[in-house]
Amino acid sequence: MLRRLAVASVILTAACAGQQKTEAPAAEGQKQMTKEERLRITNQPPFDLATCFPHEQALPSPANEGVLVGALLSVRPDVLECLVDPANRGPAASTKVTVKTTVNAQGATHAVSGENLTPAGTACIQQVLDTHVKPTALAADAKPVEATYAYDHATANNPSVTMGINEGSDFSGAVRLAEKSWCDCFAGFKASTPPVLSSDIHIVKGQPNPTEVVFKPSGSTEGDQLASCLQAKVAKMPATTTGELKFPFRFVFFNSQAPVEASASMPPELRFFQLELARTQTAAASAIAFGARTNAADTYDAVVQKYTKTKDYKLFDELSSKCQALVDSATKWVDALKAQETVDQTTLTLVQELKAQKEDWAPVETASQEALANTQKDLSAAQQRLAADQGACPKKSYAPAKKK
Repeated sequence: MLRRLAVASVILTAACAGQQKTEAPAAEGQKQMTKEERLRITNQPPFDLATCFPHEQALPSPANEGVLVGALLSVRPDVLECLVDPANRGPAASTKVTVKTTVNAQGATHAVSGENLTPAGTACIQQVLDTHVKPTALAADAKPVEATYAYDHATANNPSVTMGINEGSDFSGAVRLAEKSWCDCFAGFKASTPPVLSSDIHIVKGQPNPTEVVFKPSGSTEGDQLASCLQAKVAKMPATTTGELKFPFRFVFFNSQAPVEASASMPPELRFFQLELARTQTAAASAIAFGARTNAADTYDAVVQKYTKTKDYKLFDELSSKCQALVDSATKWVDALKAQETVDQTTLTLVQELKAQKEDWAPVETASQEALANTQKDLSAAQQRLAADQGACPKKSYAPAKKK
């Protein structure tokens, strides 16, 4: 189960090639651009609002592999946001990051390594982990716990910025990198997804900022308020050009923390990516819940062993309370997997609709079906475990008084 959870976003690779592609100068693993590509305005990839409002959570204690894998998976949006910035990546088209987390009596440490990762990129990811993955230190006599997780970033499939293409793309890239510092604009969308916003930008030689930033109506009051906030931000961005530039900028937003229903109004293909991001978070929650149930089982087993050795009836109340805690944790594990199943089923239904319009979605349908089947298998196992836990709890019985 943990192996599947550690690679939760298996569907994404099958679908996103070309969806968020950013052309770049020829480098390792990349082909030489055509003249048309050099003139195209790029560097306008989506932004995940979850990096503005990370979900802070108290991790179950003590830490175990399930807890750590879930915690590392939950910060995937923040790690990938680090890799949007070209200063954090090397020249290759693909970047691989490996994190080894160790928890002992002194607390948690995260060792970051990778391929195509610059020192600045390592520092950015290290800060994410140190800030958001903070399991409780273990007892002094406890054996250290370790977990390893790998993050993959490809410029063809994941949001990324590449500078040096042309003036319009460079300005677009600067805007995209600045979005992480504009979180005040997104305060109304902590649990939802903003609409796609379209704007036109005008830059003139000799002017330090854009001379004009105009947003088209979004179709909603909340969207127009967001556009107004972003307009003020973009209008203050430094801008340079050797002549005159007029080009469109399309703002696309996702939110890994938003519930499934929040994506209902998104265009179908964008909704697919939103659901994939949500799936990562439900998979993380499932892993953490699995780890919590493991802890509860270990605690209950320890009391059972003590009772087995002593036959001390005074341990009954402790047996009962620890077993109830086990049942509660198993219930939360089942609930987490049900949430993951809902995302998987919603994704499969959407992909089947997209496949009916375009056969290219066939491989994604296959991957979606496999993901749903795996989740349902895990859910069935968790439900059986819950039933077994419920059956294991001791029950008091009172023998009738003997007649004199």
